[in-house]
Parts: sequence; C-alpha cells; structure tokens
Amino acid sequence: MVFKFSPVRTLAACAMAYGLMTSHAALAAKDVTFAVSIALETLDPYNTNSTLNQAAGKAYYEGLYEFDKDLKIQPKLATEYTVSPDGLVYTFKLRSGVKFHDGTPFDANAVKVTFDRVSNPENKLARYTQFNRVAKTEVVDPQTVRITLKEPFSAFINAMAHPSAMIISPAALQKYGKEIGQNPVGTGPFKFVEWKPSEYMKVAKFDGYWNKGYPKVDTLTFRTVPDNNTRAAVMQTGEAQFAFPIPYEQIAVLEKNPKLDVIDDSQSIMARYLSMNTTVKPFSDVKVREAINYAINKQALAKVAFSGYATPMAGVVPMGVDYAVKMAPWPYDPKKAKELLAQAGYPNGFETTLWSAYNDGTSVKVVQFLQQQLSQVGIKTSIEILESGQRVQRVNQVQKPEDAKVRIYYAGWSSSTGEADWALRPLLSTPAFPPVMNNTAYYSNPKVDANIMRALTVSNREEKAALYKEAQETIWKDAPWAFLVTANNVYVRSKNLSGVYVEPDTSLWFGDIDLK
Repeated sequence: MVFKFSPVRTLAACAMAYGLMTSHAALAAKDVTFAVSIALETLDPYNTNSTLNQAAGKAYYEGLYEFDKDLKIQPKLATEYTVSPDGLVYTFKLRSGVKFHDGTPFDANAVKVTFDRVSNPENKLARYTQFNRVAKTEVVDPQTVRITLKEPFSAFINAMAHPSAMIISPAALQKYGKEIGQNPVGTGPFKFVEWKPSEYMKVAKFDGYWNKGYPKVDTLTFRTVPDNNTRAAVMQTGEAQFAFPIPYEQIAVLEKNPKLDVIDDSQSIMARYLSMNTTVKPFSDVKVREAINYAINKQALAKVAFSGYATPMAGVVPMGVDYAVKMAPWPYDPKKAKELLAQAGYPNGFETTLWSAYNDGTSVKVVQFLQQQLSQVGIKTSIEILESGQRVQRVNQVQKPEDAKVRIYYAGWSSSTGEADWALRPLLSTPAFPPVMNNTAYYSNPKVDANIMRALTVSNREEKAALYKEAQETIWKDAPWAFLVTANNVYVRSKNLSGVYVEPDTSLWFGDIDLK
C-alpha cells in the first residue's frame, strides 16, 4: 500500500494536535520518550494482563529472573536456583548489595512478602492464576529463599521470568497497600516519578542501582499516543525516540527519514483473535462459530488492516511458542458460512455487538473490516471501541459468566512465558473465566482442561507435547474464537537510540538503553 500525503503539512498538523508533547524533552541528551498505542491501566505488575503495563514495569521493577530480547531466560535478582527431585521445591540464591528505591534492602523477606501477596486468593490479583501453585515461600537466610509448590509446575521458571513476577518493596506494600498500583517501588534501573493515566508515565534514573553504569539515560517517558498518524509524526519530528506499534501504511515514509530505523520483526507470537461468548445464543452453537471463521478472509485482513505485515493464524498457539501445533488456517468460504448459519437456524443471519479491546488506529481498521466481512453473510454488528478503563470494567472485572455483556470481542494475546501453557490456560481453560483471567469466550471443555493441567505436571517432553497437541486440536475444532492473524512486530526508533527492542511477545526490552 502506498501512503500518500504532504509530509510537511501532515506532520505540522499532527504535531499541533499533540501539543502536550514539546520538543523540550528531546533537547535533553539523555531523555527518552516511547510513543505507545494504549494507556497504562495500573503500575502493579500482579494486577494486570496488559503486556504494555508489564513492559513499562521493567523500568522500576525487577524479578528473580527475566527474559532477554529473544525470550531467553536470564538471572536477575537471583544468581542461581536448585530444584528438588520431585519438582516441588525451588531454592533461590539472591543477589547481594541490592536496595529498593525507598532504601529498603532487597532480601529473602522481600521475595516472601511479594509471593505471599500474589498467591493469596483473597487479594484477587489478576496474576493469581500464574502463581496459584505456590504453597509457601520461606526465608532460609537473608540471601536464600525457598518456594514450595502444591504440585509440579514444569513452566515455573518461565513464570518467574515473566515481567509480572517482580519483587516489590515490602515497606512500600505496607505503606501503600492497595494503592501500590499508583506508587511502584522496586529495585529497577529507574525510579517512579509521575503517572497521569491516559497521558504518560515518567521514570528517572535510580542513582543507587546495583548494576553500576546503568541506566545510561536520565529519564524515560511512556507517552500514550493512540492515533496512528500522530505516533508516526512524533517520530518524524523527534518528539519521541521510539514508537510501537507503528502504522503499517506509513512504513515507506518512515524508512525515508535518515534519522530513523524501521524494524520489521516477523518472529512475533502475538495472536489476534475474535472471541465468541459460547454461553449465549447464537454463539453457543458451534455451527455459528464455524460460520464466523469461514466468513472472514484472513489474507485480506492481513493486507487491509496490517498492510501485509501479518499472516493468518495456523493454529491456536502461534508458531515460535514452545509446543505450538501447526494446523491449516480456516479457509475463506462465505458460501459455507451461510450454509452453516442456515443449519443453525439463522438463514437470514442475526444482529450482535462487536467490541474492540483497543482503541488504536490499526485495531479500528480491524473491527471495521470484520464488520464488513460478517455483514456479507447476514451478521449485522454494531461496533464499540473500548478504552483501557472500559475494557477492565466491562470485560476483565465481570464477576459471573451470566453477567457478561461481551458477545464477539477483538483482542490479542501473546504467551509471554514462551511456552504453550500461557497461550492456553489464561484464555481457554474453565478456571480462567473473568475476573480470574482472560477466557472471554467462556469456553469450557473438560478434555482441554484436563490436558492443560496434566501438561503442567509432567517433565517428559514427548508426553507434554502430546497433551498440548490434543488440547490445541480440540480447541481448533470447537472454534471458540475466530482465529485471525499473527501480526509482525514493526517498530521505529531513532538512529541515536540503542539497546531497545520489541520482544517476540510484543513486550519491550530496554535493558541496555542509551541515547547518543
């Protein structure tokens, strides 16, 4: 797709419209601004399912382990670990000489306080499911902590490297309580400065950081820029030094700017899907769900909304995730879709609502395309674009399935642990109904549940692969989603910015960030 505009006039207009961003920050040699597409919901890593929220948390928080830019596990606040032969007891040796931003020493007690909090179901934290296998956390000595699981959990270290598994200052937890989501205090390279929801979040260099020489920049600002054109414009004008995602249709223009690098990473594991509420008519009928899969031209969606920087999903779990199973994409067949709708008792289609989990420009294009596609087989949809707060309230915090107003819902998910467990269990297992996790389809299949849970307890790779294969094949046939596309991670950064990457799961890695 060729993007046609007058560069001068367009950039000037966008910059004027985005008056809150001044060139002041860009003048400071070590001030960096990230332009991101959605607003942060909370600064508590244990109470969000947003990849961006957790990515931002890497600035001020650290965990015992972390993923590098290639999703390889690396030690962070832990230096090593051992695991008992039965797979139940993990013993971690902790890094010494580390302090939280409030001066509190980092030690085994801080780890215990953090994991006692998330593993307590009464706290009703969003990441409870990730850590609900923790039976107890014990202080062995100040630099040694022991975590005992209720049952073997083969993906436990993956879960510990996830950016939700951050260690919070126990003094801050005591001081702020439930308000810790507005007052983060960690051991990270940056300390929290200010957060204006829906606008920006700013952090500044922590002079007491344990890893001497880091960070290499003075401040880092995550600026919410939902409009695609504006996000591209602030990169062109130098008001931001990094932007993700970027509007695909403007890639050619951005590539011509000698001060910018455009990176197209096809190793993405971000699945884009349309969930269908399987507990209510007509979506309780598998024929209707199959019809919706047949009604959507995924190749055309990839071309129209993503300018070709996406591929149709070839399975429930994106390729690149461990234990992913490749299957043939659902073909585009509107005739077959109409036949299935007629068999289900809807020869003339029906009316429903289509919600988008995001309000960025690309997501708007996606749901408009889906609306058009569904209308061709008689399914008339009204579109509602949800902002972050609306998404949390109307989708994630619904207490009972019967209270859910969601019908068909466009969203995305990446397995940020790099393993099939976190691509399946939070989205497609019965225990993951909101508000626990993100099973917005309210999909429930006992065979799938059993396979997912069994896979967590086995260490034999072949047995584990067989369990995940059967689960994925069953889900594919049950079609609780319309399986859409896996979108490339395309981002842009200033040539004088280094050490910043988009990881395969769309999280951000900026562990070596520097501005020349």
